[in-house]
Amino acid sequence: MELDGRVAVITGGTRGVGAGIARSFLEAGADVVVCARRPPDRPVTAAGRTAAHVPLDLREPAAVQDFFDTFARRHGRLDCLVNNAGGTPYRPLADGAAERHARVFELNLLAPLTASLAAYPLLRAARGSLLMVGSVSGSRPSPGTAAYGAAKAGLEHLARSMAVEWAPEVRVNTLVLGMVRTELAHLHYGDAAGIAAVAATVPLGRLAEPADVGAAAVFLASGRAGYVSGASLLVHGGGERPAFLDAATVNKED
Repeated sequence: MELDGRVAVITGGTRGVGAGIARSFLEAGADVVVCARRPPDRPVTAAGRTAAHVPLDLREPAAVQDFFDTFARRHGRLDCLVNNAGGTPYRPLADGAAERHARVFELNLLAPLTASLAAYPLLRAARGSLLMVGSVSGSRPSPGTAAYGAAKAGLEHLARSMAVEWAPEVRVNTLVLGMVRTELAHLHYGDAAGIAAVAATVPLGRLAEPADVGAAAVFLASGRAGYVSGASLLVHGGGERPAFLDAATVNKED
């Protein structure tokens, strides 16, 4: 399999997109460790194999360093780090002080930087790869989640700079995600009808599944992407149909 003998760490890998990436890595033959503050509701398994879980708050630099020091002693190598942990509540900018928005930056930008720096010696030794999980919110207006969008824009830029600084030993790429159907999709899009309506706005006609993201992550971590670094891979089903096309009064069928 594509990742036989590889060892991977996936942050926030206990549910949603992160669990989907973890399952795809397991299916591809990798040994997987997922880290998150809380354990998964059920073990993350695939292909008869199970990801190990280690509790970790990625906003605590000392704990992150200790995690990777312990990881090095236990596993001896690290071939891929996937910086997936992140997220944000809905909060218009004027509804919160700068300090509250700063916590969104802390989780979505500073935490991936902290983990990447702690993992760098291991990745360099293995000539491994680093994946950032970005978002289309980083390249378009993101009302209600502006701090999140700004953090994801910064994350993508950080990955491109890392790809240059850390070459040729470490490849660094970003998965730029659109809307994904996870167990928390109802919190973002509403009930089944709401999810279906949102999915209809995607050119491919559906939301991504976590497995779609996982397949893209496996590709970027594998030897098939050995000459891919500093790239941003769009995993968004074609993006969004421009609103002006539906608003315009020309080129309409009778």
